[in-house]
Amino acid sequence: MNVLEYNRAAWDANVANRNQWTVPVDAKTIQRARNGDWSIVLTPLRPVPSDWFPDLQGLPTLCLASGGGQQGPVLAAAGAAVTVFDNSPRQLGQDHMVAEREGLDLKLIRGDMRDLSKFDDGQFQLIVHPVSNCFAPEILPVWRECFRILQPGGILLSGFTNPVRYIFDDERAENGRLEVRYSIPYSDLDDLTDEQRQALVIARNSPLEFGHTLEDQIGGQIKAGFSITGFLEDSYDRGDLLSKFISTFILTRAQKPLNLMR
Repeated sequence: MNVLEYNRAAWDANVANRNQWTVPVDAKTIQRARNGDWSIVLTPLRPVPSDWFPDLQGLPTLCLASGGGQQGPVLAAAGAAVTVFDNSPRQLGQDHMVAEREGLDLKLIRGDMRDLSKFDDGQFQLIVHPVSNCFAPEILPVWRECFRILQPGGILLSGFTNPVRYIFDDERAENGRLEVRYSIPYSDLDDLTDEQRQALVIARNSPLEFGHTLEDQIGGQIKAGFSITGFLEDSYDRGDLLSKFISTFILTRAQKPLNLMR
């Protein structure tokens, strides 16, 4: 199975089904952002702290795997020079719709988050990367590419899934039982049977998911050259069974050093 192509089609279908991460922001949100009153989320509920952001005016900003008409339009309305990069044409279409509706200047590019060769070294000063690398089989290339395309001193804001979410049997969790079944790293391709994958993923138009280790999520950023300068946890609301017990999402602020050793 070609993961990139399958997940592209799955996210296109999610736009049609109005998944919460495909619903664009409204005009009032854009107007508030223009007036300096704005925030974005990169995990389910918790806004990114305002002091994690540099001054946005004219700031070259990449919204990475971030289509859906949410983060990109808000940051553009707040003054950033925004490029939105995503695998799904219909997700990018949501950003295009908001840009047309609100008179925003957004650059929209389709591609694989693991391959940012379309961008030059040091092209951006800010990257925002919401929970999305769970849809990529490997993530170390994502961190390396982010480091390359950021200017020295540039900032990477990333939301990602705590791998603890992937150790439980989904079928039993839906019935209110948390039963450990899988190990980390986890893969919908490797850890589900064909029948399970058909019932739990394909029949629901769900994208394929991968539960990456914290060593790859956090250690991978450090290995790429970043310094971690901020760390927060988040969860779904209490309607999610596991979120009653533990935070299942992580938000990091990472910075590329100003002075790089040669």
